[in-house]
Parts: sequence; C-alpha cells; structure tokens
Amino acid sequence: MGKFSAFKLPLKSLGTGTHNFEYHLDKQFFANMENSDIHGADLDVKLTVVYNGEFYDLDFVITGEVTLICDRCLDDLHYPIEAAYHIVVKYGEDYNDDNDEVLEIPVGDAYLNVAYMIYDTVVLAIPIKHVHPQGKCNRQMSAMLKKHRATTGDEDAELENELIDEIDSLDDSAPAEAPADPRWDALRKLSGDSSEE
Repeated sequence: MGKFSAFKLPLKSLGTGTHNFEYHLDKQFFANMENSDIHGADLDVKLTVVYNGEFYDLDFVITGEVTLICDRCLDDLHYPIEAAYHIVVKYGEDYNDDNDEVLEIPVGDAYLNVAYMIYDTVVLAIPIKHVHPQGKCNRQMSAMLKKHRATTGDEDAELENELIDEIDSLDDSAPAEAPADPRWDALRKLSGDSSEE
C-alpha cells in the first residue's frame, strides 16, 4: 500500500451529484512529503466533489494547526491553518495542468490522487517567515538577540562581527591542551621520543 493511497479519489465510480470526503493530516503526512519545515500537524480536510456528468468540481477546505520552528527564537511555533482550494477536473486525451482552474486527466485514469493538491494548499497558507507574534518568543533567546542587535550602520556586518568576537572569546576560555590520547604516548615510546615524559 502506497504512502498516499488513502488520498486516491475514485472518480470513475462516482455517480452524478455531491460526494463528501474527509481526511486527517498529521506529522507523518508531511514527513512522507519530505517536508522538513512542518514538525507537526493536526489538520482536517473536507473535500466536496460535485459531478455533473461532464466534469468534477472539487472544493477543499482545510482547517487546523501546524507546528513550525520560529525563525527568531527556534522554539515551536503553532500556526493556525484555514485554507480553501477549488479546481475542476475533467477527462481528456492526456494529462494537462496548464490551466490553474482546470485539470485534465487521461480517460484511462480511474482514480485521482489528491494528496499533492492538499499538500500544496497547506504549504501556500504558511507565510515564508515563521515568527511568533511580538512578545511571544523565548525570552532568553530574545534577550540574546537584543544584545547582538546593532543600532547603527550596516546591521548585518556589525551583528556578524559581534557574533564572531563572541565565538572567538569562547574558544579562548577553552582548555589550552586537551587530554593526551594514551595511544600516542605508546607510539612516542616506541619511536624513542621521550620529550613528552
């Protein structure tokens, strides 16, 4: 059984009229899609298909929440999703998705897998920048960011220089000499180098 077989819509077996389908999306759905941005999900998908004998009218409504990582503080960010998608599907000679509103599939296809339509709808509902609302970020991380935020000039260059200086100061406080590996001592004895003893 394939990863997305539950999302196969049996178009050929649908009679004329309205048909309702429901799906639930969790973390595994996005892992199967190889999406590393979405770390968790609790989404409900309601799909209404209206078939009039010539074409299929598909209406998706997706509601729930996804878990992302905040770009600012790196804590979990729970982002609400309310998205809708509409497309018309009809049979034709070949697969054709040139039109954003009409999808043409080959006559021989009895099923239409809607997993990617659902996935695209969710991903497009998520903003490019994933940040908590003002004041909701991790306080320790916010304090560190404020400490490193430059106030004048080229902010990116100043911030980068401050971070490099801080990393360099961490290296200076590290122990000057790491403990010796006893295997090296044994090799030195064999070679006659007694300067380490």
